[in-house]
Order: sequence, then structure tokens, then C-alpha cells
Amino acid sequence: MVNHALDQLKLDKKPVNLYAPVSYILSLGGKRLRPVLTLAACDLFDGNLQNCINAALGIEVFHNFTLLHDDIMDEADKRRGHHTVHVKWNPNIAILSGDTMFALSYRLVHSKSTGDNFLEVLNTFTQTAIEVCEGQQYDMDFETMDQVTIPEYLEMIRLKTAVLLGCSLKIGALSANASVSQANVLYDFGINIGLAFQLKDDYLDAFGDFEKFGKEIGGDIASNKKTYLYLKCLELADASDRKTLLDLSSSATQADSKIAEVLRLFDKYSVREQVISVMEMYFNKAVDTMQSLEVSPQKKHELISYAKWLYKRDH
Repeated sequence: MVNHALDQLKLDKKPVNLYAPVSYILSLGGKRLRPVLTLAACDLFDGNLQNCINAALGIEVFHNFTLLHDDIMDEADKRRGHHTVHVKWNPNIAILSGDTMFALSYRLVHSKSTGDNFLEVLNTFTQTAIEVCEGQQYDMDFETMDQVTIPEYLEMIRLKTAVLLGCSLKIGALSANASVSQANVLYDFGINIGLAFQLKDDYLDAFGDFEKFGKEIGGDIASNKKTYLYLKCLELADASDRKTLLDLSSSATQADSKIAEVLRLFDKYSVREQVISVMEMYFNKAVDTMQSLEVSPQKKHELISYAKWLYKRDH
């Protein structure tokens, strides 16, 4: 349903160099988890999916806009196994196409009435858009900061990733005329799932399979990102290994040798197990949050099962 609706956006228009990159990044696929969560939340409250399909598409377009701009900032060459927009075209085109996607996302979110909750939908989307940008700025700031704490990192990924999952679920619920309090329960569910989801992304960047993950393994290490894995290893390491880790994160060491050495330290201090434990903690919090909702047990089970797949996935 989501892919078909995206195909109907009619982006084959002029100027070609503005719209072709938009069509390109949307055509690269992905899990479409945000619009799926929007539709699932609407269905959870027995809503009409046609009342929220445009909002779901707007959220997906917004998400892809953030990816397009993130790739420019990260100087990433690949996205989902294909050339990034700024590589296939150029950075200026990528910036402008991303700006267009941001505008398109707003038009989609407010293009179809969501009943009495319309203003709450728009306010939720607006606040989320601001918070995602705040999260991205924190992410960039952390690259040049000498010290970042694990709580600071978790707040950054809450803003950069989790709030959009929470937003997706809340807007879906509001589109089905759920109460604001009910929608906020789903928002909290999404926040916890989003934290587990991003921690799994960090995990896959270090321990995943390139063919499945679609990005170079060890990219976060090569670019000196202070992920949960890195910060946890820093916390657990003895003085000698801590110095090694700090030196590697600030050195011009060849990427392959840096990645190999950091992964060795991750294994030495069981960082893999540490991050899995934290992911499970957030997933369990999400499940606990859902218990207060009086909705179809079957639909609730299906939503929880989908959320479980998100943090158990291998790509």
C-alpha cells in the first residue's frame, strides 16, 4: 500500500534535476517502517486507513529527506547499497532536492483532514521535525567533543531517530480519532522502540553483514562517531585500552586497521552483549507501555511483534 501510494506522487516533472533525485532516493526502498507504523496505529483504533495514508507518506518523505541531507554531512558514498544523491548528482542538487522533500512532506501531512485532531497532528509533526534537526546537530557536535556521556548519547538518538517513530504512531492514532492520551501512549511506545532500533543500527554498523545492511561495515568507527558501543567500551576499558581507543578515535590511522583494532576492543570488553542487553531493556519498556491500551489484543500483538522484528533484524 505504501509503495503503491509513493508511486502515485507524480514526481516525474521539471526541473528534472530537482525532482529526479527525489524519485531516486524514494525508489531505493527501505523498510518503510514509519508509514507502516502510522497505518498500524490507525488500524489499532479501527480507523479508516485512507484518512492517514497521506500523513504516512509525508512522514516517509520527511525521513528520506533527513537521510539525503545526513549523507551529505557524513560524506557517505552509499545508501541502501546504491550511490547517495550527492554522489550521483552533486551536493548542491542534493541540498535543494532535500529542501523540496521537506516541503512536500508538509503538504502531504496537511493535505487530508484528520478530523478533530488535525491541529494536534500538525503540531506533532512540526515539533518532531525540529527535534530531528536538534538530534542531528548533537550528532555532529559529538564528533568534535572530547567527552560525551552515555545519557547524552541516548538523548541524541532519541531526538534524531526515536521521536519520528513516536510521531508516526501518534499521528496514526490521532487519524483514527483516538484521544490525545491514547495517542501519547503510542508515542511513548515508539520512543522506546526507536531507541532499541537505533542501538541495533549502531550494532549492525560494527557487527553486521554489508550485503544485508547496505552500508560499509565499520563506517561509524572510521568516522570517529561516538556510538553507544564506543562509549560503553570506553567506560569498561582499562587505562591502557582506554588510551588506545581514545588515540584511535582522534588519529588519521588507515580506516581498515582502525576498524579492526576497535572491533577487537569491542570483543574484549563484551560490548556486543552490552548493547543487546540495553536493546532488550527498551523493547520491554515499550511492551509495558502498551499494556494500558484497551484495544484489540490481536492487533496489539501484531504491533508488538512488528516492533520486536525491528530490533531483532539483521539489516
